[in-house]
Amino acid sequence: MKRDDRQQAIMDLLVAEGAVELEALSERFGVSRMTIHRDLDELEGAGLLRKIRGGATIESGTQFESDFRLRERQGAAAKEAMAAKALELIEPGMSVVINDGSMAAVLGRMAVARRPLTVITNNCAVLDALKGEAGIKLIALGGVFSAKFNAYLGTLCENALAGLRADISFISSPAVHGTGVFHMDETVVRAKRAMMAAAARRCLVVNHTRFGHTALYKLADLEEFDHIVTDRTPDAAACAALEAAGLSLTLAEPEASAA
Repeated sequence: MKRDDRQQAIMDLLVAEGAVELEALSERFGVSRMTIHRDLDELEGAGLLRKIRGGATIESGTQFESDFRLRERQGAAAKEAMAAKALELIEPGMSVVINDGSMAAVLGRMAVARRPLTVITNNCAVLDALKGEAGIKLIALGGVFSAKFNAYLGTLCENALAGLRADISFISSPAVHGTGVFHMDETVVRAKRAMMAAAARRCLVVNHTRFGHTALYKLADLEEFDHIVTDRTPDAAACAALEAAGLSLTLAEPEASAA
């Protein structure tokens, strides 16, 4: 197998399993451990994974988030369920802000069901999905394009948001710990904060597996959001922190019970 094909196969395994072991990869592809080390080094250098002891993962870390192209291939059912629940907060005629991220991309595609709408976004997947849709006034936020996040970020994005006012903003995050919301990228945090400031109401949309994790930069406190949408009930520690703070979740899966 050629190097590029082997590295693509490694990424496919990571999307399916979240983590891979060095020894298992060496046996699977019939190459030396050193060859796999080099593959993982190259993929890590491209920002596609992070190496851990004995292997690699695409799970978020305090300073790592996997590439958008990988995240959009994961957890489709949970994303669709959360997007459908978040969509209930949107009424025709509203102006909505949708942030970067693969979960937000699903919400953006589904937003056509609530048209006419004004949609403000820096998310390239949302821009691509809505640019030809009748009944959607699409406001594209400028900035420097980030392939990793598939979004426009930076001062131009933040300045554009300062001149706008929307009915509601939808914010996603890779980490919630206690009552704090975190992200590993400072530029992304600034854009999300600007989106929160530009809206009358704020909705956090976050997968239940993201609770109990932290990242380098604090984005917000949970109490800053009017709604917190997740797919399923998180673990007991997360539920206890929410209950102590008097916060509740909106669950996308009807069979689950709210915290």
